[in-house]
Amino acid sequence: MQRLFDLIFSALSILVLLPIFFATYTVLLFTGEGETFFVQTRVGRYGKPIKIFKFATMLKNSASMGTGTVTLKNDPRVLPVGRFLRRSKINELPQLFNVLFGDMSLIGPRPQAKRCFEAFPEDLQDIIVSVRPGLSGLGSIFFRNEELMLNDAGNADQFYDEIIMPYKGLLEEWYVRHNSLKAYFLLIIATVWVLISKKVPINWPFFSLIPDVPSKLEKYILK
Repeated sequence: MQRLFDLIFSALSILVLLPIFFATYTVLLFTGEGETFFVQTRVGRYGKPIKIFKFATMLKNSASMGTGTVTLKNDPRVLPVGRFLRRSKINELPQLFNVLFGDMSLIGPRPQAKRCFEAFPEDLQDIIVSVRPGLSGLGSIFFRNEELMLNDAGNADQFYDEIIMPYKGLLEEWYVRHNSLKAYFLLIIATVWVLISKKVPINWPFFSLIPDVPSKLEKYILK
């Protein structure tokens, strides 16, 4: 049933958002390095690699520069237009085609690059990839400020591997174990809420059931 809703919502969203797709494509074509789309291999369902689509927001060789696949706030590799696209999440819209094609769902664990996926606790990895990865989900909602978290950390890679990914892994595992149409629709609503309010709806009854937020992340998630 979730797949049916994915098909309906992704197809309708693509049709409604076509003007934004066209405008973003045109702006990127004539700014930065002239790149319009970014395609990257991520870990998909059952651990199989998938190609995800985004609007280009960073320098072409950014993965081999600076902090690699980890992006910081005010990262110099991000193009000027890319900053707006990332803040507004417009850069993620091409993944609606991933949802339409069946590689992803609207809601699920975010698909990770191999290096990031391997930072999940090993005992959770098989559980996380037992469902389709999502355009949004618990990890996306709770870590909307991930770039700020990493920017504040003394050692970004260490903070990412030892603090962020273990908790993100628990969130994604919790979603998989409590996957239902109710959770699906609540997380769609919560995603819209976060985009508008910039705050995690931690006071919603649904969110009171998730794993406790680590103390080092409280000021970013619970504020």
